[in-house]
Amino acid sequence: MNKNVWLLFTCQALTNAVMSGQTVMASLIGYKLSGTALNTLPMAIQMVAVMAASLLAGYAFPRFGRRGGFWLGCAIMMCGSLTFALGIYSGNFVIYCLGAIPAGLGFGIAQHLRFAAAEVADPHAKARAVSLVLAGGVVAAIIGPEMVKRTNALIPDYVFLATYLYLPLLPVITAILLSFVQVPPAQKRTGVPVPLRTIFARPDFITAVVSSLVGYGTMNLVMASTPLQMLMCGFGVAASADVIRAHSIAMYAPGFFTGRLIQKFGVHQIIMAGGLLVLGCVAVNVYRPPLFNTFMLALALLGVGWNFMFVGGTTILTTAYAPEERVRVQATHDFIVFGSVAGTALTSGAVQVTEGWTVLNLTVVPPVLIAFAVVGWHWVVRSRPAVLRPSTF
Repeated sequence: MNKNVWLLFTCQALTNAVMSGQTVMASLIGYKLSGTALNTLPMAIQMVAVMAASLLAGYAFPRFGRRGGFWLGCAIMMCGSLTFALGIYSGNFVIYCLGAIPAGLGFGIAQHLRFAAAEVADPHAKARAVSLVLAGGVVAAIIGPEMVKRTNALIPDYVFLATYLYLPLLPVITAILLSFVQVPPAQKRTGVPVPLRTIFARPDFITAVVSSLVGYGTMNLVMASTPLQMLMCGFGVAASADVIRAHSIAMYAPGFFTGRLIQKFGVHQIIMAGGLLVLGCVAVNVYRPPLFNTFMLALALLGVGWNFMFVGGTTILTTAYAPEERVRVQATHDFIVFGSVAGTALTSGAVQVTEGWTVLNLTVVPPVLIAFAVVGWHWVVRSRPAVLRPSTF
């Protein structure tokens, strides 16, 4: 991995740390300010904004290049943290929810760091580059929750306010590091953009979307409500932060070797292994008593499962477009994936409050089974000699 990939790894770590901290705080603050099942609404709005960021990315990257687009994302992310702070200071749930819009837009643009890594890596190392940059979340898993633990009570009358005043430092550092990254320049327009129906008809694109969508959506459905479930079981903020940190580490630590596993065993096998781990999380949450170690184990399984499915989906996506189509196809992929994540964030709190923790977890099972079917179909399609083509898998 070259210098550019490692710099992008660091940028991913810093931007993910903002989201990691937000994950610890969002449902707790939402519950305090709203007092209803709308406690996960801020996270849902943020994920809708992440989805919308795909449209913004599709506009910004071709015109400003990767660096300029990422700088824009850093600036927007800062605005999000400061708006969250204003919502807490004023005790206004609506303002707090509004902060989720720029926060989500900034995070959504940062998701393209993994695509930038694939573009600056050697052709045979794309899967490893994507995997490594996502592994930056390991550092985020330490920084984000630790910032919450150390700063949430610095302003006693306004819990979590100080945290949101510290978080903008992370995108500032990210913007500085991006100055040293050699990334592709602005993309020149060439002819008519590829029609969406053409993109949707590609087996690689379909499989990439399903793998990423199911991995991210099911993970977010369970993760978003875990801090509140722990609170209902008698655990405090510190315990929730520790579980979310373990979950985040489990999400991103495999990134140091997922790419090599894909090269050795194949992308389809790794995606299916990820689905099995997600089902393991469901089994632990449903059939084990609600102890601290139970939550820790369940979210660790969920995190590794997400990594295998999301990295696998992104790897397949790199074969689904020509160079001149890259931004459009990438943005379309993320728009669909994070749209589903927004839906799970919104429904997570409602399902938990109305139907219970067990039903919430069992809701994960059908999408994983669908992912198995689609990935198996793609595996068969790619195995037919008549349709085999060069691959980075």
